[in-house]
Amino acid sequence: MHRIVVGLVVIGFALGVAGAQSPAPPPPLTEQQMAEAFDIYFDLCSGCHGPTRQGATGPELTYDTLGPKGEGFIRAVLYSGLPGGMPGWGSQGVLDDEEMALMAAYLLNPVPEPPLLSFEAIHDSWNLIRPVEERPTEPQTTRDWRNYFGVILRDAGQVAIVDGDTYELVALLDTGYAIHILRSSRDGRYYQAVGRDGKASLIDLWTEVPEVVAEARPCLDARSIESSKMDGYVNDYIIEGCYWPPHFVVMDGLTLEPLKLVSTVTYDRGRGERVDAARVAAIVASEHSPEWIVSIKEAGQTWIVDYSRLEAEGQPLGVTILDTELFLHDGGWVTGGRYFIVAANNEDKLVVIDTHDNSLEAVIDVHALPHPGRGANWVDPEHGPVWATGHLGSDHLTVVGVDPEGHPDTAWHVVRELETPYTGNLFVKTHEASPWLIADATMSIHPQGPSSLCAWRKDDLENSRTCWQVEGAAEQSARMVHIEFNADGSEFWVSAWAPMDKESFIVVYDSQTLEELHRIEDEWLVTPTGKFNVNNTANDVY
Repeated sequence: MHRIVVGLVVIGFALGVAGAQSPAPPPPLTEQQMAEAFDIYFDLCSGCHGPTRQGATGPELTYDTLGPKGEGFIRAVLYSGLPGGMPGWGSQGVLDDEEMALMAAYLLNPVPEPPLLSFEAIHDSWNLIRPVEERPTEPQTTRDWRNYFGVILRDAGQVAIVDGDTYELVALLDTGYAIHILRSSRDGRYYQAVGRDGKASLIDLWTEVPEVVAEARPCLDARSIESSKMDGYVNDYIIEGCYWPPHFVVMDGLTLEPLKLVSTVTYDRGRGERVDAARVAAIVASEHSPEWIVSIKEAGQTWIVDYSRLEAEGQPLGVTILDTELFLHDGGWVTGGRYFIVAANNEDKLVVIDTHDNSLEAVIDVHALPHPGRGANWVDPEHGPVWATGHLGSDHLTVVGVDPEGHPDTAWHVVRELETPYTGNLFVKTHEASPWLIADATMSIHPQGPSSLCAWRKDDLENSRTCWQVEGAAEQSARMVHIEFNADGSEFWVSAWAPMDKESFIVVYDSQTLEELHRIEDEWLVTPTGKFNVNNTANDVY
């Protein structure tokens, strides 16, 4: 497969070079075709290449860069993907031939101006479905709702609530398109869902059957949402960060009523060029202070947003701006909740933020395109507390020391590098009740990679790697993605994410033996990706 992709790229590049002196003019598209392609681009491409196609983690996609290569080159890449993280949208069944032809033409046309949103338009999108006073004051279900899994059904625009004890579907809820993440309130009662279309949904788990109780659309494209988690502020506020427009919006934590709009247009690390497309990536909430840690992707900045005085006259927000590294993406807490580690993808670095001092603690060099998800925490027998990330562009997992008090010599240094058989890791996960560290290879272009999983024993990382192909995944063209443990850590669930015309499923494994225990298979299970256990998400267990 790798040779095929490289061959297509080389052929396409050669063809492009041959006509480089006089590239063909942009193919004409109707207004309707431009609108359709614009929507596809925002759903699939803007996350890596930027809303204005100027590049971010992925390269610039404009006529200047693609015109010499031509439509054939673009279609080949859209079909097969590229090493380092570019998915094969055609080979995965996400785009058909007509859609790939449309996107190849679209990428050669001038970049349309993405629309902005006013606060009035955002407020008009607000829909309070069930007022707070009509909601139950205690759980109305006999199920263990703290062991519910929220399962993202990406292409169905839905979230499934599944009982982690019985594997039964509890509710199937309509939400935004291509939900990116679910976050749990500190008390676990509510899920906050955010779609790539920017729509936010608040899901109440205390009703007899979970239901969406409020909706709003603060963004046209989004990846992050989080609630207030400090004692005294639990469920007071929710923040949604936007990929486009470049802003974040603070909403009421129980109703999603929009309260405050804050632009993130800024300057590159506070001293460079103006960044008009400064997108908001990962957001986490502190439990020891009334603050959110907000990653401003293209600006190379971390904003620490204090919401404690938001109800005062003028709705003041305190913002501490730290200049860090470019293209901040995703990350998670170190156990204990003082240090937050976020990946600067395009710089191949990890950024460590000390949230007690609100300072930049360290920058760690790692392999190509780190993508930790939330990362993984455990205690290494030699190095004490550690945290790990995988990489989209390297066949390694990187383990860093995170204990400056007990192990100062190795704190914020790479202490282990574990070889993986494939590049393209999206998520790495563990649980204190399991002896294993688990990783997927979702974005691999190796024919066996996407349908495979690997595990390492945490007490013998250098010698214990075991990898396996999931039975039936390759036959369904499924990619194994996103590991999530149940509440007590006795099981972990992994999605077999298949194209719409194939059969997806979820595999449940024993967290001690790695033996398959169960499969969740049903017609409602459409393109499952992330799965978020209530207890683990509320308590930052990863």
